[in-house]
Amino acid sequence: MKVFEYLYRIDMMQKLLESRRTGTPGEFAYKLGISRTSLYEMLDEFKSRGAPIAYSKSVKTFYYTEPFEISVQCSLRPMTCQEEKEFTGGEIFSRILFFRTLGSEISRVSLSC
Repeated sequence: MKVFEYLYRIDMMQKLLESRRTGTPGEFAYKLGISRTSLYEMLDEFKSRGAPIAYSKSVKTFYYTEPFEISVQCSLRPMTCQEEKEFTGGEIFSRILFFRTLGSEISRVSLSC
């Protein structure tokens, strides 16, 4: 599963649970674009991490039994030279080996840090 699809599903699941608009398990799975089995696996994972999720047969929806929030944040950005040095311990050799492994020419690697 792609990371951003999974993060989107978590966000969508949170919104639907919070608003009590999930529908039946089949409808909920459809809204998330996954199978019922995958839905139950996600619900079990959430519950194992403390999410108070229940299902109402009369209203036909999953919901939180008490206030709960799932917050997921992802940020993609280039690392600064300083961050890269802190991450690699100041060494640039790991970058060189990484780019050589990918088949890139070493002349194409910027070693300005």
